[in-house]
Amino acid sequence: MRDFLLSFSTSGDLALSCCDLATEDGLRTAVTVSLFTDRRADANELPEGESDPRGWWGDGLAEESDGPIGSKLWLIAREKQTEAVRQKAEEYTREALAWLVEDGHAEAVSVSASWLERGVLGLAVEVHVSDDSLTFDFEV
Repeated sequence: MRDFLLSFSTSGDLALSCCDLATEDGLRTAVTVSLFTDRRADANELPEGESDPRGWWGDGLAEESDGPIGSKLWLIAREKQTEAVRQKAEEYTREALAWLVEDGHAEAVSVSASWLERGVLGLAVEVHVSDDSLTFDFEV
């Protein structure tokens, strides 16, 4: 099977080698795209006053088994800085990255969210691959 590279103009590169993520940079890009692409929300999940469920247009073309792309982190962007919102951020992050384990790109994914300062949520993501683990830190 051939190696190939998918380029995202605003996010970076995703290198695949024989159906696996090829490099740490590729894994970083996969994590970044998974977290910061808006996943479509159900109508009952929309914040008050919101009517746009967002989502990626490509989900409509994907096979049902592929599942949707992205995360629902956008749903908590205007929420108050509470423990419940921190827990929801962890839940949304785990949901967005579950495909890495399901598709065999990682053995496990660990997530921790914490309030770094007023209005800034920190996400620590640890992706366990083979005998190594890669850590990614994000501020949202």
